Amino acid sequence: MIKVKRLNGKEFVVNSDLILYVEETPDTVITLTTGQKIVVAETVDEIIDKVVDFKSKPIMYIRKMEGKEV
Repeated sequence: MIKVKRLNGKEFVVNSDLILYVEETPDTVITLTTGQKIVVAETVDEIIDKVVDFKSKPIMYIRKMEGKEV
């Protein structure tokens, strides 16, 4: 799950596994696999960073538990 903001500043979370694609039109629009479209304040690059950060957390946790540097 990633936290994003609507254009009015209200925060909510999106299941990143349901993201089909993200585009700037010029507003950033997240299209989900369900067909739902969500307009958010973040840029495409910010959405990518949030998804990468979220998906890397389990790997970082495992490495930490194994005593390896992250």
